[in-house]
Amino acid sequence: MKNFLELISHCLTDVREIMPWDLEERLEANPDLLILDVREPSEFDAMHIAGSLNVPRGILESACEWDYEETEPELVRAREREIVIVCRSGNRSILAAHAMQVLGYSNVVSLQSGVRGWKDYDQPLVDGEGKDVDLDDADVYFTPKLRPDQLRPDQPRPAAERG
Repeated sequence: MKNFLELISHCLTDVREIMPWDLEERLEANPDLLILDVREPSEFDAMHIAGSLNVPRGILESACEWDYEETEPELVRAREREIVIVCRSGNRSILAAHAMQVLGYSNVVSLQSGVRGWKDYDQPLVDGEGKDVDLDDADVYFTPKLRPDQLRPDQPRPAAERG
């Protein structure tokens, strides 16, 4: 049995990653490049790379095929198109790129460090209405917010919670 990070590591043997500065160059070189954001709609609405297409990871495989309620025509027609897949931190996008390669997509890569890395590289983000997102607000958004019940049982609680 593999854990989440081991699964990601396994998929990396077949998936190529690029860095945010590589994406910036690819966008300049190829205006037809498709940025596919596989985060959930609420994450996408909070902030995303302008011009990206949102297809949540949970429906990706059926969105890549005709004749499903989730079918995304632009994505189905993109089998030969250059596609950069993004998520929050670069993990879900690896799983998505792996799945798309299995489905016959020939030119997909994952954005290492995800939308968070794009923001850290000081690149612009927009919200669901297309308005610019303040990168300081993005810092707050990307700060992990784990509940105590989400921590491994053998981990010490944060000092603020020990009271």
